Amino acid sequence: MQKFLKYTFWTLVIIFVLSIIGCNGCQKQNDTINIPQNISYQEDTEIYVANKAVVDKIVNSFPSPVEVAAIIKDLDVPFSKKYLVSPDIIENYDTNVKKALGLGVLSADLGYLNVYERTTLIIQYLSSIKRLADDLRIGQFFDFQSLKRLATSNDNLDSLIFLSLNSFMQMNQYLQQNARGNLSLLMITGVWIESLYLMTQVYKDRPDDKLKELIGDQKTLFTILYQGLKLYKGDEYFDKILHEFQKLDKIYSQITITYEKVKPEKNLQKNDSIPVYQQEETSVIHMSDQQLKDLINITEQVRNKLINL
Repeated sequence: MQKFLKYTFWTLVIIFVLSIIGCNGCQKQNDTINIPQNISYQEDTEIYVANKAVVDKIVNSFPSPVEVAAIIKDLDVPFSKKYLVSPDIIENYDTNVKKALGLGVLSADLGYLNVYERTTLIIQYLSSIKRLADDLRIGQFFDFQSLKRLATSNDNLDSLIFLSLNSFMQMNQYLQQNARGNLSLLMITGVWIESLYLMTQVYKDRPDDKLKELIGDQKTLFTILYQGLKLYKGDEYFDKILHEFQKLDKIYSQITITYEKVKPEKNLQKNDSIPVYQQEETSVIHMSDQQLKDLINITEQVRNKLINL
């Protein structure tokens, strides 16, 4: 699958998880992560390394929610709040694990709002995200006032991107180093499931081949994320997520992705007459209409269950 064009990150969508998840090309299906066996919930060095490997894999695989939303907007799909979780849902999150997952979900929805330039709603979602960050004791890395100001204008884009990226990298590093990598992984899980839900719901309303390909291509990231979640098998909250992800695994196991080399493109370097050939690889998604229909239905069920755990 060709890389999607990067869209301008003119809002706060790349705070937290979003800032590290860019479309840097898809990893092949046979990429694996060595998961330690018979581990306890308390994170040790081995889990830390494996968890970081999961995050690094995701960084190199996932198109950001802003990108997904921009593709949706390009399809002339009108804005609709029905695709989004209410920012008031945070009142139901009474544990850190729920708050971490919810932070990821709301961040994904923020990407959608940013692309459609819904300023009033953006502020509401930012406020909820800030509350969750404070509750998780990572709010100190979050310059809410500056980010809010930058997010509601088209100015100072470079400053917004730098501030957002820097904020998340500090939060992620802090969580990992303080044996809270489970929360970092849950934020990413929240972003991913909400983004997949958005893709599938829009496809149901407005079928499109590009969107279908993107949905199928999520199998690569799902496989990596599923491995990461298994690191915490035995914890009650993670076991509930794994139970739901088993449903997605059953569907994605039926979908295959093959990789084909495309004809090299000849490019001339600047001030150079020597042609440079760039060999690229494209992925081909093998997914039937019935498999896609099943995936849409299961994604809706899983997403709705996760945000209400």
